[in-house]
Amino acid sequence: MIGVERTDFVSVLTEDRERAIRFYGETLGLPRNELAHEDWPEFETGNVTLAIVPIQQIGRDELTPSTAPIALRVPDVEEARKKLEAAGIEFYTETYDSGVCRMAFFRDPDGNTLCLHRRYAPYSDGSTP
Repeated sequence: MIGVERTDFVSVLTEDRERAIRFYGETLGLPRNELAHEDWPEFETGNVTLAIVPIQQIGRDELTPSTAPIALRVPDVEEARKKLEAAGIEFYTETYDSGVCRMAFFRDPDGNTLCLHRRYAPYSDGSTP
C-alpha cells in the first residue's frame, strides 16, 4: 500500500552510549557501520541495522527497556550461549526448543531483550531458512 521496501534499522535505546558500543561491538561481535555518524552508532546484523540511540539525544530522561526481543540468528544457539555466558552475560531462561527453532533470551546492559535464535525446521513450502 505504501511501498515499503525493507526494514532499514531497529532502534536500541541506551542510557550509556559507550557501554552500548562496547556491548554490541565487543561482546556480541557485531560489525560497526563506520559510515554512520559518531553520535548515532550503528551495528550490522546482516539483514538489519541496530541503531544505538542514547535517550538524552531524543529528549528523554528515563529509559524503559524493550521487552520485545530482537532475535539474533546464530549458527548454533548453545555454542553462542556458552560464549556469552563466559563473557558474563546472564540468560534469564533455559534454551527453548519450540519444535521449529531454538531460542535463548538475555538482556543488554540497558535491559533491552535479545534472543539467540536458530530456526531448523523447514517452512510449510519445504524451503529451509
